[in-house]
Amino acid sequence: MSKKVMIMDTILRDAHQSQAATRMRTEQMIPVLAQLDEVGYYSLEGWGGATFDTCMRYLNEDPWERLRTLKKYLKKTPIQMLLRGQNLLGYRNYADDLVDKLVEKCFENGVGVIRVFDALNDPRNIEASMRAIKKYGAACGGVCEAAISYTTGPAYDLGYFVGLAKTYESMGADNICIKDMANLLLPFQAFELVKALKAALRPETKLHLHTHNTTGTGDMVNIMAIQAGVDIVDTALSPLANGTSQPATEALVATLQGTEYDTGIDLNRLIPIAAHFKKVAAELEKEGSLNPKVRQVDVNTLLYQVPGGMLSNLMNQLKKAGKEDKLAEVLAEVPNVRRDCGYPPLVTPSSQIVGTQAVLNVVTGERYKMVTKETRDLFAGKYGKVPMPLNEEVAEKVLKGEKRITYRPADDLAPEYEKLKQEVVAKGYYTQEEDVLSYASFPEVAENFFKWRKAAREGVDADLAKTGVYPV
Repeated sequence: MSKKVMIMDTILRDAHQSQAATRMRTEQMIPVLAQLDEVGYYSLEGWGGATFDTCMRYLNEDPWERLRTLKKYLKKTPIQMLLRGQNLLGYRNYADDLVDKLVEKCFENGVGVIRVFDALNDPRNIEASMRAIKKYGAACGGVCEAAISYTTGPAYDLGYFVGLAKTYESMGADNICIKDMANLLLPFQAFELVKALKAALRPETKLHLHTHNTTGTGDMVNIMAIQAGVDIVDTALSPLANGTSQPATEALVATLQGTEYDTGIDLNRLIPIAAHFKKVAAELEKEGSLNPKVRQVDVNTLLYQVPGGMLSNLMNQLKKAGKEDKLAEVLAEVPNVRRDCGYPPLVTPSSQIVGTQAVLNVVTGERYKMVTKETRDLFAGKYGKVPMPLNEEVAEKVLKGEKRITYRPADDLAPEYEKLKQEVVAKGYYTQEEDVLSYASFPEVAENFFKWRKAAREGVDADLAKTGVYPV
C-alpha cells in the first residue's frame, strides 16, 4: 500500500529565520514563487514567527503586503504560518479580540494553514486561536494545525504527548504537529512517538513533524518518522538547509523516490529554484546576516538541551557582563532553573526566561538574588500552567508574596483592539485594519515603520524617515 509523504518547505520562513535572522526580503522570493507553486508541496511556510517583527524592524516591509504578494503568486500551494497562541506574533499575551481579529486578517490576506503552539503546551493558551482558526478558516478551507512543543524531562513520556495530542484534536485540530524546535527528538524515539500518536488519533487527522538538523540527526528523525506513518514532514531547500535549519528537501525527495513513500515531487523542478536561493544565501552571507557557523552540527544541544539560538543568546549575555569564562557554569545551571520552574519546554519565550535567569544566578554568585520580571511572571502562572510542580522554596523567594494565578492568563485582559485602533488613527498612521495589528504586536517598531512608510509615500528621503523627521 502506497504511503505518499507530503512536504512543507520552510525556505520562505523558518529556513532563513534559523540561519539568517529572518533577513530574506520579499523581492528575493518573488522570482521563483511561481516555480515553487508548481512543485507539489503540501504547503509553503512563508509567514508568522519572526517574519512579522523583522519585516518592519529591519527590512522596511509591511508584513501584510508580503503575505498578499506571496498569495498573488502561490495560487495552488497553501501558505502556512506559525502563530504563538495567545502571544500571537509578539511576546506577550494579547486579549481575545485581538486574537480573533488577527486570525481573521491572516486568512483574508492569503494564509491557508495556521500552525499554532504554546511554549508551555498549555491548551488554554491556544483555545482562542483555535476557535478563531476554525471560525474564519471554514469559509476558505483553512487548516488548523495544533503543535506540541517537543522536549525531554520527567514529565514528557509517550502518555504526556498522546494525551496532549488528543486534547488538541478534541479542540478542533485538523493536523497535529510534533514541533521539535531544538532537534532533541532522536530517531528511534521519533518512531515510537509517531506510532503512538497515529494509533491514538482519528484516521483523518494528519500528523506533521517539524525538526531541525542542529544536532545532526534531523534526516534520520524524518526517515524513522516516515516509516512509522507520519503524514507530513518539514524540510528546507538545500541553500538554507541543515544546521539550525531543517534537513534538505532535495535529499529527502531523492531518498524516497521509487519507494512506497515517494513524495511525487520531481527533483528536476527543485534544481533551478535551489540555484536561485543559493544566490540569495550568498547575498545574505555578504550582508552579514548569515553566519556559516549555523550550518554546523552542535552536539551541545543534546548535552545541555539548550537550543542553538538560546546558546548564542547566553554567550552574548555573558560577553556583555565580561563573564565569558562562566559559560560552562551557566550551561550547568540551565537544567536547575528549568527544574525549579516546573520543566517548561525551552522555546520562545520560556527559553529566554530560563536562560537569562541562569546567567543571573551564576554572575551574581547567588541563586535568585536577582530575578527578572519574566521569571517572576512564570512562577506566578502568568504564562500559563507548567508541566510539573514548581520548586516551592524557590517560588517563595522569587514571588515574595505575589499572588499566583491558576486560571487562563488571558482572562485578565480586557478587549484592546478598538483602543489601539484609536491610537493608530490619532497618530495619523492608519491606512488599513492590519496596521492596528502591527501596532499591537510591536508598538515602537511599527510606529517607526509607519513613519518610514509615510515618508517613502510622500517622496521624502528614507534616511530622514528613520528619524521620524518629515513634513507633516
